[in-house]
Amino acid sequence: MKSLASIAIGAAALASVASASVKGFDISHYQPTVDFAKAYSDGARFVIIKATEGTTYTDPSFSDHYTKATSAGFIRGGYHFAQPASSSGAAQAKYFLAHGGGWSSDGITLPGMLDLEYAPSGDSCYGLSASAMVSWINDFINTYHTATSQYPLIYTSTSWWQLCTGNNGSFGSKSPLVVARYASSVGTLPNGWSYYTIWQNSDAAPWGGDSDIFNGDLAQLQKIARGS
Repeated sequence: MKSLASIAIGAAALASVASASVKGFDISHYQPTVDFAKAYSDGARFVIIKATEGTTYTDPSFSDHYTKATSAGFIRGGYHFAQPASSSGAAQAKYFLAHGGGWSSDGITLPGMLDLEYAPSGDSCYGLSASAMVSWINDFINTYHTATSQYPLIYTSTSWWQLCTGNNGSFGSKSPLVVARYASSVGTLPNGWSYYTIWQNSDAAPWGGDSDIFNGDLAQLQKIARGS
């Protein structure tokens, strides 16, 4: 999500989902009410829940979502929406860890996810150069790894990665890739990754939030959650 990259699934799935896959979804306070029992009944087995943003914001629905997802039997984890212009990667990783983004080797907790996407307003890359963005990401993931022994998942799109990191290829051996592409196939992956771990393939999951597909079977997903 250790290098988690080494246990995520084979290099095959550049264009389509592997034959073995697991359904999941990701949510935030924009989905205040989620029927987790229905989602589980429909075959979803993992959920990634927004925990934090920057160093001042904690998602108000995180605790409720996390508790209910756990009770429903989900493998679950938190994600952090990056605000690289506001503070260092280390500061944001520490804030994330202190507000729900931690990891334990219990088989049901995914390593946290770093959400890297176009800035909601202003410059798409938060005013950072490609080299500064790469340094910021390294600061975040290394701080997280020091605290947990796991590298966080990195969520991004190929277009953002090319624009804002200069298509840097140095992260694939550390952080598992969660790639966003709303299409019938995954398409070209960001540089540095030969396969994806999770594909966010839709912004309209049946249970709310975004639809995700894990590139492997349930046993492999559980292995990531155990950190083994």
